Formats: sequence, structure tokens, C-alpha cells
Amino acid sequence: MSLNLGSLLSSSAKQFSSETALIAESDRYTYERLDSCARMFAAELLEAGIERGDKVALMTPNVPEFTIAYFGALYAGAVVVSLNILLSADELEYQLTHSQAKAFVMHADCSESGLEGFNRCDSCQLLYVVEDGGAKTSIQNARTVVETLTRSGHADVCQTMPDETAVLIYTSGTTGKPKGAELTHSSLFLNARYASERMFSAWPTEITIMQPGFVGLCALPLYHIFGQVVVQNGLLMGGGSFVCLKRFSAEAAIAAIEREKVTLLPGVPTMFFAILNDVKSGSADLSSLKRCVSGGAPLPVDVKETYKKKFGITIQEGYGLTETSPMAIMQLPNESDKCGTAGKPIHGVDVKIFDDNDVEVPQGERGEIVIRGHNVMKGYYRNPEATAEAMRGDWFHSGDIGYVDEEGDIFIVDRKKDMILRGGYNVYPREVEEALYKHPAVMEAMVIGVPDERYGEEVKAVVSLKPDQSASPEEIIEFSKERLAAYKYPRMLEIMDTLPKGPTGKLLKRVLRETN
Repeated sequence: MSLNLGSLLSSSAKQFSSETALIAESDRYTYERLDSCARMFAAELLEAGIERGDKVALMTPNVPEFTIAYFGALYAGAVVVSLNILLSADELEYQLTHSQAKAFVMHADCSESGLEGFNRCDSCQLLYVVEDGGAKTSIQNARTVVETLTRSGHADVCQTMPDETAVLIYTSGTTGKPKGAELTHSSLFLNARYASERMFSAWPTEITIMQPGFVGLCALPLYHIFGQVVVQNGLLMGGGSFVCLKRFSAEAAIAAIEREKVTLLPGVPTMFFAILNDVKSGSADLSSLKRCVSGGAPLPVDVKETYKKKFGITIQEGYGLTETSPMAIMQLPNESDKCGTAGKPIHGVDVKIFDDNDVEVPQGERGEIVIRGHNVMKGYYRNPEATAEAMRGDWFHSGDIGYVDEEGDIFIVDRKKDMILRGGYNVYPREVEEALYKHPAVMEAMVIGVPDERYGEEVKAVVSLKPDQSASPEEIIEFSKERLAAYKYPRMLEIMDTLPKGPTGKLLKRVLRETN
């Protein structure tokens, strides 16, 4: 039986042709228009020589052309290589070359590093440029995506197989070169289906579908697996619509929620921090919001509780990775009041906790989270050694530490590599961060281990403060000391204006480690 991930759009275009699919500032795309644009871009790729299984790389922020090129590539039977817009020329050269990309869709904002990386890649011969306003590009031998949408040709959807690779996304590894996770048509289709039909329902007793009227805010980057699958694909599968926010800021997000009557807000914890602490959120009309979903990093308990008090909405938590397409664990809506947990495995997915010998640990004990199911990647592209290491015994090893409680809920403690070994004691940074978040002046917190002659590693905290709040490092350390065991509380604390973040808004501990 064939299956193309792109069929989620083509099918919805037949059922919801006149409904709004995508909103970008003043422009709106109906399902019929979006599908037609994707078919025209697919026809362009096929005419240019792209064949089934060839790689088409995308490097654009949240603009309609990302979605058009994404589904156009899928319709043509190609593999989408989803690229971070902040890549340097060296990083881009590696990912284009390693993926063996034949076509490159680049936003003009990325042209400085994009052109240099493209020109260094021998396999990549086709260049398409996305320019805001549709202006004709001056780059030699390049076409704008807008130009390709003036053609009369419309391609049919290529009949691919479920286990063929649909999307290749490179993981931002902290050591060595990034690894390209191969995600199949079936794994991504089923994850989008879960987001569309099951994420907000206590299935099997009821079904809530992201149907017309569901409006999601896509503040997460579309090139990132969370925004791409949960927001874009999940909403398009059910007939909902999503608002493209090119760059996240609390002010822009709040304005979009008010203007477009957004009902669904998926985000990472730092996005919820920012909205909570934005001065305009107190007077804004956010009454349209019905669902908020947090992923990408553990959500501090204090943020979840404060968000509910301020807006009357319980943030639903989930957990996943690029390698799991991404959702693996999700709170059910009737269980989302429970704090500190990502919930239970999604339908069809098994999750266990293993020790260092790959033996399951007893309930309540900590160990590495391992995952098995329809959502797990095929492997790392052209990297059999990394694939064998991650996929031991048919289980994907996440590198995250967690435990299961008596109700079957899974708690994410920390990244395995982030654990601090202080004087023979294990210190989990998230536990220390939770204590710091309870301080009324702390807005964001990160905890890392730094070398120490006496203890091997010492606990260091770096925090930013809420607007119009003040506190000294000594005061915050004393506050945490009262709430943590003696070996856990930070002996060092630094206050910064803002903490380092990645393109999704995720806090970056590796940046702190490099400077400490």
C-alpha cells in the first residue's frame, strides 16, 4: 500500500477547498490555493530533473513558501531536507553535501550564508529563492519560488511507500557533526494524525479533530520538527488553519492571537515565559485561546501554575525528539493539571526506563528513556555507527533521564549528559532550576556543572530576572539553599540580562558550558 505524507494536504484540499489553511500577515491561502501552489512547485521540480527520492533542501523562516515548497517536494516524491535558518556557511555546506541535496530553496534573509554554502556543494544544482513581496531575484541562475507559481503545470501526488524517507532533519548534536534523522512518510503521517485527532481527546471515548475553526499560531519555526508536524501538518490534516509568525516575540504573538482569534498555541517553555511576563498580556484579549501545548524542554511547574492563574488555561505537556517524529509522550486533556510530567506514551508507542546495561529499572527509579513504535526514525542518514548506538535492541535510546510514577506518568528529569556529579552525588539540573523558578524575581534559569578541584564538579546557576524585579546572587542562593539538599544548591550564581537561546527559544546550556 502506498502512502505519501503530502496526501494529508491533497486530501484536505478536496474536503475543505474553500476553508482557510494558512494565514501570513494580510495574505490568506485557502486549501485549494495552497494545494495548487504545491502542485505547481512539484511540476517545476520534476521538469528540472528532480526524481523520486532526490533531496530538496529548505532554508526559510515561517513564510507561505516554506509550506508550498515542503508539500511540492513531497508531491514530487522527493525528500525534504529541513534546515535551520541560522546555519553558518560551513554548517550549511556540510548538511547540503552530506544529505546529497539536488535542489535548495533559500529565503533571501539567509542569502549571506546560504549562497556560500550552496556554491560549495557540488551535488546541489538547483536554486530557488524566496523573496518577500515576490521581487525577482538578482542571483545568477536562480528563480524565485513566486516565479514557479505562474506556470500552468500541475503535478499529481507521487505514490511513495510508507517506509520511504519523507523528511531529513539534522539534529543539533553537542559533539561531532549533526546527524540526519530519516523520518518516513508513515511515521510523520501518524504523528500528524495523532496531533490532529487525538492530542486533545481522551481517546477512545471521544474524538476532537483540528477541524475548520481551529486556528493555531505557528510561532515555532517550521523547519523544526515540533512546528512542522504538530502545527503545520496536524492542522492541515483536519481542516484547521495556522498563522505563520515569521519571528517570535511576545508582543507579536499576543497581537496575532487577538487579531486572528487563535485557539491553539503550541510552544516551548521560553515562549510561555515571555508571554507571561509581557506587560501587554495583562490587558490583551486572549479569550479565544482554548489549548496550549508545551514541548521541546521540560516546563517549570511554577510557569504552568502561574499561566493557569493568569489566563485560566492549563498548559498540556508532551515529550518527543526529532528522532521520534516528534511526539512520543503526551498528557491527556483530562490529566493535564498534573504538574512535572509529560504524560503517558501516545497510542502505538512503547516507552521504558533502562539502566546503563539496557535493563528496565523498577517503577519510580531513574534511568534512560527508551522508545519503540511507529514514530521512531529509520536511522541516521549515512551514519550506521550512530544508528547502531542509538537503536540498541530495537529501542531508540533518547539520552534523557526519567522515571515512571505509580499512575504510569513519565517524568523527564534531565538530559543524561547534563547530570552533575558533585562529590559522588548525582545532581539533576532541572530539580535545581525548579527551586530557582519559585523565587519571585527569577524569570529564566539554567544550571550547569563546572570543574571543581575538591568535588569534581560544582553546581552553578545562571538566571535572568523578571522586568522591574531585583535580587542579588547571594539572596537567590540562600533562597535555593532552603529548598534543596546541601549537595544540590548552587554555590555560584550569575545574573544575566537574557539567557542564550536557540531558534526555537530553547535555552542552550552548551553555550554556557563553552564560557564557563
